[in-house]
Amino acid sequence: MRRALLSVSNKDGIVDLGRGLLDHGFEIVSTGGTLKTLADAGLPVTGVSDLTGFPELLGGRVKTLHPAVHAGILARREYQNDLDEIAKRQISPIDLVVVNLYPFAEKAQQSSVTLMHLLEEIDIGGSTLLRAAAKNFVSVLPIVDPKDYSSLLECLDTPDGVTLEFRLLMARKAFCYTADYDRTITAALQNVNIVSGVAVYDSVPSTETFPQSINLPLRKFKDLRYGENPHQSSAWYLLASDVESSSFSTLQGKPLSFTNVLDLDSALRVVLEFEEPAATVIKHTNPCGVAVGSSINSAYCSARDADSLSAFGGVVGLNRVLDVETARSITSTFIEAVVAPGVDKAARDVLATKSNLRVVVADRVNDRLVPVSSEKTLDFDMRMTVGGVLVQERDDVTEAHVAWPGSDADLCVVTDRSPSPTEWAALRFAWRVCAHVKSNAIVFSCDTSTLAIGAGQMSRVDAVKLAVAKVSATLTGAVVASDAFFPFRDGVDAIVAVGATAIVQPGGSVRDKEVIAAANEHDMAMVFTGRRHFRH
Repeated sequence: MRRALLSVSNKDGIVDLGRGLLDHGFEIVSTGGTLKTLADAGLPVTGVSDLTGFPELLGGRVKTLHPAVHAGILARREYQNDLDEIAKRQISPIDLVVVNLYPFAEKAQQSSVTLMHLLEEIDIGGSTLLRAAAKNFVSVLPIVDPKDYSSLLECLDTPDGVTLEFRLLMARKAFCYTADYDRTITAALQNVNIVSGVAVYDSVPSTETFPQSINLPLRKFKDLRYGENPHQSSAWYLLASDVESSSFSTLQGKPLSFTNVLDLDSALRVVLEFEEPAATVIKHTNPCGVAVGSSINSAYCSARDADSLSAFGGVVGLNRVLDVETARSITSTFIEAVVAPGVDKAARDVLATKSNLRVVVADRVNDRLVPVSSEKTLDFDMRMTVGGVLVQERDDVTEAHVAWPGSDADLCVVTDRSPSPTEWAALRFAWRVCAHVKSNAIVFSCDTSTLAIGAGQMSRVDAVKLAVAKVSATLTGAVVASDAFFPFRDGVDAIVAVGATAIVQPGGSVRDKEVIAAANEHDMAMVFTGRRHFRH
């Protein structure tokens, strides 16, 4: 008779699995709560204590850590010496190990949990069982996920039984599972501090320091069409906990490429700056146009028309459900992809007329894409470098989260003239957009739409000239946002020459007085934010 060891924290489906195993001639060995669940369901089950001859010790800390268990798992069936050795000691082989671990991650997020209670949620025996079974997967099958129970029973129903391919798949899954579990523990221990000689756990991650190690349990979400260029292969990875419940789904269109995903991400970051209906058109991670409106369609049309030439072949981001009117506007020109928190049924029919148009739903748009996790590192931006990784906190335009003029201590008017109410609204709009434009960045705007954008230039005055060169309409009465300070007055002079009336910038140049004097000469209003928003 084959023997299966079942010891699970998540009891979903365990009784049905137990019945199925019994039908296939397995003897079931179990522990603690799993043993009780199976026995209460009327299933014959042997306790691990009966197998080992030892009761559970140390309040349940030691249950399965015994040679009678692990020798039965680790014995190599192809080594006769191994089989003779366990037979000599009357140890029977264990052929199937079904284990999932204590819910450490859930416990770590509870605000009231103490360190001692948290430490009790670190599963030792279960991890050891899984690792042993996965090591010996050629002969022993490890199962960690209740979703795999039905596949197991289906395998047992086939003439060939459990294939080596299925065993290998489950072994990989088991080692990934235990590795993720250890990563979660490592992350939680970053929040343990020694206070007056006592170790204390804080479930709220510190926001003041970077952890000594970064542990990201990533799983492949999908293969991408290609990388930045067609000769580069590419894939998209998500946190292991998000792969099954990803908020991203593709409704139609060609498969996404690496650059598509980067542009979609940039589009989301822009529209999430706004509470009102907002839209953007992105090209090569830079916004061609950004606008807000009374409806999502009016916002999109304004964003597209802000630079219609550059918008051709762009990626669209929306912070409202894509309705049929907006779908008609989007399909009236060539757009590569669109991302929104949802798509109306009627809109889907319109979008389907453009079969190559990629339509992506990101239903966490209104949650500002804040990750739900105990790992502080998930709030960081990371970038690969030669030989390493750069890590930084995410750039958040917090100074513009309230209407201007507000109470921000660093927000100040530095010119003789203060902005008018309309200029204040336009400056705030331009400032929020400017943070998402590659540096050096200059944004001309009114209070609801960008008018001209100069992105990624080597000098600030060149960014001004590029923005001006790209627009055919008048910029008279526009305002301007600059992501960093003006090093010379030439940028201000160039802005004035096209009719702009107000500027928002961080300030901080050694020539601030010269720049402010230039603004005063032209009766411009200038606001310093005290905060730079470079984007490289």
